[in-house]
Amino acid sequence: MAVNDDQQAVLRDFRGASFWREGAGRDILSLAGNLFSRWGLLFAFAFFWQVAPSLGWTNKAVLPPLSIIVHALWNGITVGTFSKDILISLQRAGIAFGGAAVVGIPLGLFMGQIRIIERALDPILQLFRQTSALALYPVFILLLGLGEASKIFVIFWATLFPILLSTIGGVKQVDPKLIEMARVYGAGRLTVFRRVVLPAALPQIFVGLRLSATTALLLLIAAEMIGANSGVGFQVMNAQYNFQIPMMFAAILLLALLGLSANFMLERLQARLCRWTQVKN
Repeated sequence: MAVNDDQQAVLRDFRGASFWREGAGRDILSLAGNLFSRWGLLFAFAFFWQVAPSLGWTNKAVLPPLSIIVHALWNGITVGTFSKDILISLQRAGIAFGGAAVVGIPLGLFMGQIRIIERALDPILQLFRQTSALALYPVFILLLGLGEASKIFVIFWATLFPILLSTIGGVKQVDPKLIEMARVYGAGRLTVFRRVVLPAALPQIFVGLRLSATTALLLLIAAEMIGANSGVGFQVMNAQYNFQIPMMFAAILLLALLGLSANFMLERLQARLCRWTQVKN
């Protein structure tokens, strides 16, 4: 039986629509699979946290459902003092982290290229690195008092060494053949540093920055639990003293979200500055 032009057009449209539906279905399944593989365990953990108290597996007074904690977090931000505490904590951690980056990265770049200086300073740096910042916190309090200076300096001390040592390691791992090739083509010392050494060391520098950002938040909690009357770490301790368990968990969750945000921003910055390290499919 002959098929006229109109019927052929209808068949083409039908086949095209069927192909589109199949393609869209595959895309949706692929997206769902990717989301489940990356976030499935986290969603399962949140679901278990939510239902465990209702099923009697955990004590509601000690471990409230996640919905109550999220509600307490929302009230703390919109009605309570969490907004003010976030700004204070970010200011403390930001100043210390920024100072550690300003000191650690240039010093690491310098020590990584001049082996005599690196060999002379490495023993004392290793000694300082192995000395816990929390153990030195009473010393900082004696020297700087209970104010902001001691809190910022203890965070600075803890965050300096990951940045410094990662930067030194990044410089030392630069392929000598790349440096030799640049010099063969007539590049000066400054050009070699700017075009070869610094770009090659950047990924390792960002590893140190991300480690230091996490360390800054950890030390921030300890610093704000001693001799502070504001900040997210203070809210954790204050809520625990007053047995405000949902508020305590809300402050802990807030600290975790701040850490994730800092890590995400550093990852985006690294992806932007180190585009050549991205694997292209």
